[in-house]
This record gives sequence, structure tokens and C-alpha cells, in this order.
Amino acid sequence: MKNATRNEALRNIAIIAHVDHGKTTLVDHMFRQSGLFRQNQEMTDRIMDSMDLERERGITIAAKNCAVIWNGVKINIIDTPGHADFGGEVERALSMVDGAVLLVDASEGPLPQTRFVLKKTLDRGLPVIVAVNKIDRKDARVEEVLNEIYDLFIDLDASEEQLEFPVLYAIGREGMAKRSLDDESGDLSPLFETILSQIPGPVHDASEPFRMLVSDLGYSEFLGRLAVGRVVSGTAHINQTLVCIDANNAPRPLRVSKLQVYQGPKLTETEAADPGDILVLSGVDDVTIGDTITVADSPKALPRINVDEPTVSMRFAINSSPFAGREGKFVQSAKLRERLYKETLRNVAIKVEETEDKDAFTVKGRGEFQMAIIVETMRREGFELSVGRPEVIYRTEDGVCKEPIEHLFIDTDEAFVGVITEKLSVRKGRMLNLVNHGSGRVRLEFSIPARGLIGYRDEFLTDTKGTGIMNSSFSGYDDYRGDFPSRFTGSIVSDREGVGVPYALFNLEPRGRLFITQGEPVYEGMIVGEHNRDNDINVNPCKEKKLTNMRASGKDEHVILTPVLPMTLERALHFVREDEMVEITPLSIRLRKNVLPAKDRHVLDGARKKGS
Repeated sequence: MKNATRNEALRNIAIIAHVDHGKTTLVDHMFRQSGLFRQNQEMTDRIMDSMDLERERGITIAAKNCAVIWNGVKINIIDTPGHADFGGEVERALSMVDGAVLLVDASEGPLPQTRFVLKKTLDRGLPVIVAVNKIDRKDARVEEVLNEIYDLFIDLDASEEQLEFPVLYAIGREGMAKRSLDDESGDLSPLFETILSQIPGPVHDASEPFRMLVSDLGYSEFLGRLAVGRVVSGTAHINQTLVCIDANNAPRPLRVSKLQVYQGPKLTETEAADPGDILVLSGVDDVTIGDTITVADSPKALPRINVDEPTVSMRFAINSSPFAGREGKFVQSAKLRERLYKETLRNVAIKVEETEDKDAFTVKGRGEFQMAIIVETMRREGFELSVGRPEVIYRTEDGVCKEPIEHLFIDTDEAFVGVITEKLSVRKGRMLNLVNHGSGRVRLEFSIPARGLIGYRDEFLTDTKGTGIMNSSFSGYDDYRGDFPSRFTGSIVSDREGVGVPYALFNLEPRGRLFITQGEPVYEGMIVGEHNRDNDINVNPCKEKKLTNMRASGKDEHVILTPVLPMTLERALHFVREDEMVEITPLSIRLRKNVLPAKDRHVLDGARKKGS
């Protein structure tokens, strides 16, 4: 930069960490201690988790912006997701900041998503402050975890400057941080002071006109589309005429109707925005993430945000079952198309492609969890749709088929090592490491195809009696490792439309595990249970007991059915095979065959066997 100027009245930081290591809780206390709220003002926990799904699941799904003031310096904070499936959120968040605070659990240490978000940060050359959180845990191992963090930095090729990171020790739940374990500290002052001293203020060229990179999008009922991004240079004013440069370098004129900046978790109106600040600009209708907003005199585009390629695809289609249109507001393919393309505007990691079937679309993303969140969000908005099983995206390099490989970390009791190793070896997993800390818990590392993890999480929790912890991160593409069965059981399929009858369901229980209860409506081709064997069977769940002239006293009066575990979206996506789909409505989750009539399925099976 010719006339580089640093804005010392501003800091832009991202809070990065693995899932459940305490990012959002720490931000809560930064709000409280910066004077953003009155002393006696009531506050909810996890203020930044504003989405219903985030509060229910206790995780951050979308990166969110906020700001606090400390000693006259404004600190813009971006709370990022900790799950690798939401990596696109991390990448666009890091495009707005000059440094990061890395939170690591004092007991669990660096986990796969710690590695993922840290690699993105180091690749951008950003300085990092390390905070070892939850040092009050009984099983905390602070010194070991700190050594693991140093090893992780070295493994990720951190520069010498990045390796000399400052270390803080924190209890985020109590709003306390200190520079050494022996210090007496009752608040987050050491964290704020370290941010001001170690994270540089944003640099801009004073000779350059206004330019802003759009890193996020919003929508207001009153203002329309909102463009969120960091001001790279210059100053913007209300009613100023600017242009928006899209991916094709085509400038589109716009007029600024309102400027807003963050104050706490909320937006406040401003007359002008300073260089380096994170700005919310309204007045542009057609804008996408990665666009540049600048002056019309010299429309010069900034480098666009680059994200990793998708590794998982899933088929989204309209609901074509006999029950379509009974429970949802939006059932048409045009509405489904509009909603999916709207998702691509806000989520840079998602891609939508048309298929030969005009009523179906292929959605590509980072992982099955990300797909499940999109489906659950659409369901709550009133959509009815059908989705297929998540499938990995293969590549062909030099005539060789390549598939995405995951680096899997498992923390479990010693007693379950055998069953885990056996199950993962069937799924073409290769053990890389096994560490026994002598505490009864063992850490395992595997290299496994991404398709091997689809549907395994529920099985893993059952095998470890709910005590196992499983995390994975994408490690790259490798040669195709061979076929393996996605499921060892078949499906119990209804052969007619009606409602579940206790007499019929009771007699079906020996055949397998049922998914429906008495009185629940069914249709031909709907999956009502999991068969004990590997083949599908067609059954009549609506069959009633025939009346006879002779009835035994007290016989067959009460049929007691085994309780059915309610079907969740994740369980449904894990269960279905290639020839099955999940029917999703605002009120119900049903499993079904792609081809509903039993006769047609029989013909297709015969043709498939003949062809093979």
C-alpha cells in the first residue's frame, strides 16, 4: 500500500474453537464486562446463538457479528461455528478479521475441528491468541494440552511469528481469564488487554476510494437485502451512489439507503463508516457473497472469497407420496427451487444443480450434518419435500477413481476398542494411532472413507453405550478403497394404504424393529420398520383380527406393543439406502421406497439381477 494507515481505534477478531469448547459462553461474558448491559439487566445465556436450531442443539451453525467497546477501542467479534460441515461460515468470517482467539478445552485438547479452523486462520497469515478454557475441570491437563497445541501449530506449518502466540488460561463460564495459572484474576481484563496489544488494527490505503468485500447477507422487512462486509478502504455515506461488482466483473449501480454498524449483538445506524469497520449496507437488491461494493468512478474488484469444494451431495425432490400436501404450505417444485437457490446466496459452501427430473435437484455441501440442518430449517418454514441418502462426491484423476477421506478421532472406554475397530475395518477404515492415557479412556485415530461414516454415528453411540465421543475432519482425496455394505438389514415395507393396527403390528414385531405406532397412517411403499435379515419384505400393517363365533375368555383383549423410538431427521438420513428416500413435512418424518408400488419394485429387482 502506498499510503498505509492503521486504524488503532478498531480491532476485528474471530473466536475459533472445536464444538462445545466455550466460544459463545465466552462472548456472553465479554458483553457483560464491557459495559454493554446494565448491572441488573436480565440476559439470556448464549446470546449469539440466535437461531432456534442453535439453541436446541447447543452449537453455533452460522457465524455472527457483534461488537464491544474496551478502553475506547471498538472490538468487532465474529463467533464462528466449530463444526467442519460449516466451514464456509468460517472462511467468510475470517475474510473480515485481523486475528483470532483460539479456545481449547483444558481436558479434551485440540480436536479435529480445532485443527480445521486453525488451519484456515494460519493460511491467511493471521496472528492467534490461545486461550486454554475450562481449567476448572477435574480432569484438566493444562500442560499436556498446551504441548499438544504447540505440536498442532508446528504440524500446520505456522510461521515463527504465529508460533510465539500469547497464552491465556480461562474459565469462560465464570467470565475469568489470566496470564498464568498462579495469577489472581476475577474478570476478562487480561483477554481484552491481550487483544488490544497483540491483534493489529485494520490497515487501509488512505488514497484508495471506498471498497467493501461482501462477506455475509441479511434481509430486513423494511430495508430489503442487506450486504455485510468489511470496509477495505475509503468511507461510505448515506445516499451515496456506488456500484456492486459481481463474479463476472460486471458493475451494477446502487444507492446507499442506510448504513449500520454493530453495537453489541444489535445494529445501530451511522452516517458514515470508517475503514476497517464491519458495515451493514442497504440499498442493493442483487448481491451475493464475494461481490465488491465500490465507487462508480474506479470500479476495482477485490479478491473473492474462496471456499473448499463440496464433498457430499444429496437429492432434494418434491413430496410425491399419497400424503403430499396434507401438512405443509410449500409443495411445488418452483418453491423448492427458489428456496434452495436462496440458500446458496447466504451459504457459500452450498451448490445447487438441476437434474433431468424437473422436480428434483442435487445439493452439494460439506457434510451430512450441514445437509440435515438445511432440511430441518426448510421443514420449519413449512416445506414438504423428499430427500435421498447423502452420497460422497468422487473424483477421477489420471483414470483413477478418488474418494474423500476423513481423519477420525474417537475417545472411548477401553472395553469398546474391539467392537469399534471391527466395525470401522469393515467400512475400510485404517487405524493410524492408539493412545491409552491410563485413565480408562483410549483415544483412537483412523483414516476412513467419508462414505464409511454416513450412518455410523448412531451405531457408534449404541456400541459405546452413549459414552463415546467421535469427531472427524476432511483430510483430502485418496484412491477408492472398495465396496462395503451400507446396511446389513432390509426394510419392512407396507403393501397398502391405511392405518397401523395393534394386532398387525404385534405380529410384525418378531420380524424386526418397527418405526410406526398404532393409528399412524401408512401407504403402499412406506417403510414401517427395519427387517432382521438383509432383504426387504412387504407386509400388511393394517390387518385386523378376524372375528369368530368362539372367543376365549380374557384372550387377546390387550395387545402390548414395544415402545417405538421417535424417528429423527438424522436417524432417517442414516437409515435409508440408495433405493429409499425420506419424506419430510412440518409434522412428520416418514421413510419410503423411491418406487412405491410393490409390483413395480419386483420388476425392477428382477431386471437388476438379470443385468448383473
